[in-house]
Amino acid sequence: MLPEQRKRTIVELVSERDGCSVEELSAELDVSKATIRRDLDALEEERLVERSHGGAVPVTAVGREQTYVQKEVQNLEAKTAIGERAATEIHDGQVVFFDSGTTTMQVAKRAPTETAFIPVTNSPLLALELGKNADDVKLTGGTLRHRTRALVGPSAEAFMDRTNFDLLFLGTNGIAGDGSLTTPNEDEARIKELMVESAERVVLVTDETKFGERSFVEFASLADVDVLVTDAEPAGEIEEACAAADVTVGVEVPDDR
Repeated sequence: MLPEQRKRTIVELVSERDGCSVEELSAELDVSKATIRRDLDALEEERLVERSHGGAVPVTAVGREQTYVQKEVQNLEAKTAIGERAATEIHDGQVVFFDSGTTTMQVAKRAPTETAFIPVTNSPLLALELGKNADDVKLTGGTLRHRTRALVGPSAEAFMDRTNFDLLFLGTNGIAGDGSLTTPNEDEARIKELMVESAERVVLVTDETKFGERSFVEFASLADVDVLVTDAEPAGEIEEACAAADVTVGVEVPDDR
């Protein structure tokens, strides 16, 4: 395993298990404890984990929002699989909005190059990716939130108020058992709410780690969603909420499972 792949795996394990010891990581990845300690020190400097006595714990906590960089390395295989499946929803002649986020980035990376569509986004990072194959990419404008690299604020909201889209790829920080979709930041919640209102068809893209999670601000519900593309079959309350909202569920399992 290459060093960067190993570090990405460490972040995933620490996040999934709500903390890991050096011994656990050493055994899991079959490398020395000294190597794990060096990796953890480097990851802490990047604010991807927090060192604890004998190991590491996730940076994220109640009331704290992860950065784009932190999310970028988590569940990458799942997000890649989701992006591959979701991109098949794009058809010729559509106006397609890509919400900011690391999962929607994977959709953008896999957008069909032979299909003529108009991409729109509130993310400069996604705009650059989409611009590799599109002649023009529409940006909402607004104020850049450094933490998530999303454009928000009055200018972005004014853009949303006067535009309409055939298709929206929407991200979320949590899908609660009652079907509510939530995010930590009020400004981003407002932009997401306007995205949903302006879209003819909504495709929610999220990995299973968001199932059962509830963040600070509700911006929509599964009743607003047409398709959920994820990496595992919803179960329990989430399955019931999808059925009640008549959401079509598309499951794409990553190759590493």
